[in-house]
Amino acid sequence: MALDPFAAFRLDGKVVLITGTSSGLGARFAQVLHAAGATVVMAARRLERVEALAVTLPGSVPLSCDVADLDDCKRLVATTIERCGQVDVLINNAGRVALAKPEVEPMAEWRQVMAVNLDGAFHLSQLCALDMMPRKHGVIVNIASILGMVSSGRLPQASYAASKGALVNLTRELACLWARHGIRVNALCPGFFDSELTHDLVEDDKGNSWLRGKTPMGRLGEEGELDGALLYLASAASSYVTGITLPVDGGWTAQ
Repeated sequence: MALDPFAAFRLDGKVVLITGTSSGLGARFAQVLHAAGATVVMAARRLERVEALAVTLPGSVPLSCDVADLDDCKRLVATTIERCGQVDVLINNAGRVALAKPEVEPMAEWRQVMAVNLDGAFHLSQLCALDMMPRKHGVIVNIASILGMVSSGRLPQASYAASKGALVNLTRELACLWARHGIRVNALCPGFFDSELTHDLVEDDKGNSWLRGKTPMGRLGEEGELDGALLYLASAASSYVTGITLPVDGGWTAQ
C-alpha cells in the first residue's frame, strides 16, 4: 500500500465540538474540520447564524450555547453525546474582549471576559474529558492568543490578556494531568487576523498601520492561514504532541 502522508490529517468518523462558530475564525474552523471528514457540532449564542452555516455543511449539528453559563455547557455536551454518540475533539474557540484601561475597567466586565475565555473553556474541557476518559482517547484544542504569551505593549486589554495567559497555562496543566488518560490538550495562539473581535482595530488606519509595523512579516494574518495549524492539532497528525502553545502570528512573538 502506498504511503499517504495526508491520511493522519483526516477526521473521518470523528465528532468535533466547536464553540464560538457564529462568525469569523470559528465559522472557518467549522468549515475546515467538516472538509476533513468530521461530524461538526457548532455552538454559539446566536443560533440563527450557526443554523445558516449548517445548511452549507451537510451532517453538521447547530446548537445554541452561552459558554459563560455552566448549565448551558452541561446541556451542550449532553446534547452532543445524545445526538452524535460521543465527543472526540473539543475546540474551545468562544471568546470575548474588553477594551478598557486597566485602572478603570469595571470588575463586572473583567468577570464577563473570564467567564467566557477561561471558565467556559475549563468547564467544557471537564465535561468532555469525562466522556473521553473511558475510551482513552480525545483531543482538546484551546484557541488562546499571542496576548496570552506576550504583552501587546499598547492595547488596553488586561482582562483579555489575563484570560488568555491563564488558558495557555491551563493547557499545559491539563495536558500533563490527562496524558495518561489518552487525552491531548494543546493551544493555538493566533496573531492578528481580521475577525469580529479585532475588526474595529483592523479598520482603523492608525491601528492597522501599528499592527503591520509590529509584525515582522508586515501584514495581518489572512483567511485560511490558521487552517493547517488547527487541523494538525485536532487530528492524529499530532498524536505525540501535547501541552504545546503554537503561535501563528507572522513572527510577532519571535521578537
